[in-house]
Amino acid sequence: MLNRIVLMGRLTRDPELRRTQSGTAVASFTLAVDRDFADKATGNRPTDFIDIVAWRGTAEFVSRYFTKGRMAVVEGRLQIRDWQDRDGNKRRSAEVVAENVYFGDSRRDGDSGGSYAPRTGSAYPAGNSGYAPAAPQASSYDNVPAAPIVSEFAELSDDDGELPF
Repeated sequence: MLNRIVLMGRLTRDPELRRTQSGTAVASFTLAVDRDFADKATGNRPTDFIDIVAWRGTAEFVSRYFTKGRMAVVEGRLQIRDWQDRDGNKRRSAEVVAENVYFGDSRRDGDSGGSYAPRTGSAYPAGNSGYAPAAPQASSYDNVPAAPIVSEFAELSDDDGELPF
């Protein structure tokens, strides 16, 4: 069976970080995700508001680096939960359990607070193994001396100033 979801949208509020009785971190937030088509009558694109739940290291990562309005890419799975309301009525909720969360914008575009500034256009996976990208691996080309810079271009002397197009 396959249950895989990838969403890109903006956080509608700051993530809420809580801990279970055993101390496991859990963060919840909502993504506003625009649909791919526009409404014919208004020309506006409808927006879906999707509840997201992240656990452990991913929860801590999201709560530390994401704020309201920040663009996020979430990879995870859909989960349907049955529950009872205060009146004893059976209810059903759908949410995405996030396995990885990536930056969907640059720090400049996101305009969120905090001291962490990713490189423009980068996306760092959250995962459960840490908060920073892996260190670059040594390459067999690291110890090769650089080639000298040689200019093989000659100056044109018969330029009449007219462009050929």
